[in-house]
Amino acid sequence: MRKTNIDFSIMSDASIVEQIGRFVKHTRVKQNKTQAQVAKASGLNRWTLSQIENGESITLSSLIQILRALDQLYILEAFSFSEEISPLEYAKLKKKQYKERVRNKTTDKEDKEDLGW
Repeated sequence: MRKTNIDFSIMSDASIVEQIGRFVKHTRVKQNKTQAQVAKASGLNRWTLSQIENGESITLSSLIQILRALDQLYILEAFSFSEEISPLEYAKLKKKQYKERVRNKTTDKEDKEDLGW
C-alpha cells in the first residue's frame, strides 16, 4: 500500500516540484488525455507540460493554465482566506460608532431647540 499523506514541510523545493509534476501527469493520464491535448487546452506548448511532468520548474502562470485545462483549479482553494477583524479592533469600531451616534443625536437635538431668533 502506498503512503498517501505527504509531509511537504520536510521536502526540498525540487521534491515538491517533482510531486506536483507527478500529480499533473497522474491526473492527465487518469482523464485519458495526451500531453498534446492538455497543452492545447491550456494554451501552452507540449514541451512546457512535459517539463512539469518530468519534475522541472515552470512558472506559476503555466501551472494555473495546466490546472485549468485539467479541471483541477479547486486545488487552489487552500489559498483562500477571509478577512477577519480581531476582537480588539471590533470593540474599538463599536466604540467609535457609538460615539458618532451620540454626537449626532446631540447635534440634532440642539438644532431643533435653537430656532435662530
